[in-house]
Amino acid sequence: MTEERVSQPDVDSHGKVLDALEKDLEGNPIPEPNGTGYASPSTSAKTTPTRGQSKTPSPTPSTSDLAVSQRRTSVSSLEDEVDFIDDMSDDKNIVRGKTVVTVSDLTRKSRSRLSKKDRQYRWSMITICIFYGLPVAQLVLTYQRVLRSTGNEDLCYYNFACANPLGFLSDFNHVFSNIGYLMLGFLFILLVRRRQMQYIKSRNDEPAAEGKEKGIPPQFELFYAMGLALIMEGLMSGSYHVCPSYSNFQFDTSFMYLIGGLGMLKIYQARHPDIMPNAYLFYAFFALIILVTVLGVVYISISVWIGFSIILVVFTFGLSAQIYYLGRWSLDCGAPKRIYDRIRTDGLCSWPKHVDRFVLLTLVLLVNWTIAIMGPIWQPIDFASYILATFVCNYGMYVLFYMVMKLRSGERISRLTVLFILLACATWAGSLYMFYFSPINWQETPSQSRSINQPCSLLKFYDKHDIWHMMSACSLFFSFMVMLTLDDDLMTVFRKDIVVF
Repeated sequence: MTEERVSQPDVDSHGKVLDALEKDLEGNPIPEPNGTGYASPSTSAKTTPTRGQSKTPSPTPSTSDLAVSQRRTSVSSLEDEVDFIDDMSDDKNIVRGKTVVTVSDLTRKSRSRLSKKDRQYRWSMITICIFYGLPVAQLVLTYQRVLRSTGNEDLCYYNFACANPLGFLSDFNHVFSNIGYLMLGFLFILLVRRRQMQYIKSRNDEPAAEGKEKGIPPQFELFYAMGLALIMEGLMSGSYHVCPSYSNFQFDTSFMYLIGGLGMLKIYQARHPDIMPNAYLFYAFFALIILVTVLGVVYISISVWIGFSIILVVFTFGLSAQIYYLGRWSLDCGAPKRIYDRIRTDGLCSWPKHVDRFVLLTLVLLVNWTIAIMGPIWQPIDFASYILATFVCNYGMYVLFYMVMKLRSGERISRLTVLFILLACATWAGSLYMFYFSPINWQETPSQSRSINQPCSLLKFYDKHDIWHMMSACSLFFSFMVMLTLDDDLMTVFRKDIVVF
């Protein structure tokens, strides 16, 4: 059906004609439209009259009258077939542009569709673990064999004052101390699985009616991906310590980048399930980050620092706009024009619609842009650690942002979550203190690095860096548990009453 519009001039110009034709000379109404249009004059004239009724045929409407009536019929039919109010409420720009957006507004996609998209994160992570981990293990074991066959101990930067060999490993204790990542990673996966089974059981026992769902939508695949990343961090850190060196340090940090990214993404997913990014796009972005890291490690120069700063500025600006506008803003070639149109329409200093969200995101942008500016100015030698510090800083700021907005929205934080927060803060403080006193320095020559070697400080077997491994594994585990339990207070709250920020 072709949609036609009735303009007000058309109606006004033919108003008198329509009123005059309401009845003919004998009081008969205008012929009604049939399936193909109005009744033809010949058909109207051939109609057999009843006894006593005049045989005079009804007058035939003019062409202009037929056009106006046909337009009215077309618009009336269109209004019957299309519910404009429902279409407006389904429009994401209208729904997400409300002053107060709730979780129910962002959970309109089917559960099966969301689950299928969510599972991509876990299976993609498994693929990454296999194809990234095996070549790394092969490389560092080759280094170990070369060291043992040639006796060149300057090839790897060990803490010779506390290097306990075992088998073919020259520094077994620094490899073995990473066991905490593996154990706590498996434990976290088991806890996530237990919570998932509890949710499935409760959903089957008491299915919620449509529109009556409670709590944050439970999506567990990102938690599984985080557990796998924690396990892989232990394996990659152990691989790095088989032969610690500047070129191998990137293996120790790659999955730390992913842990930070997955953590931020999981917090975002809690209240934005319908606007989650594609898993392939997410991992492709981190592939770009790792590529930049490799360039910074191998070909460190001012151009690499400038490239990193540009990526950081553009990404943080786009991500902040995505969070502020709830997925209604995209970073593409048309973004500059949209920004210009918005400034021209609302003004450069217009009052933000969501003040709390705007202030906190502005602070996040200022911190990130400061990091982007200071990188090319300072140009520290340890490029990989600088990027890792950037991710850790952003992860911490986003967790803090979520908690502040949660409290500002009238929600509370459960006692169990508070306990995990305190444990995470305590272990992070201790682990960073131990990390600061590193017993090696591969930024210096091997002889200079030996001069800062430190004796074992725990059980005459582990040094401070081993303690860093143990405490940082606990720190990450407690941080994961904070995210797993952060919204437990909303389990009995309807989704239509949970605010999105």
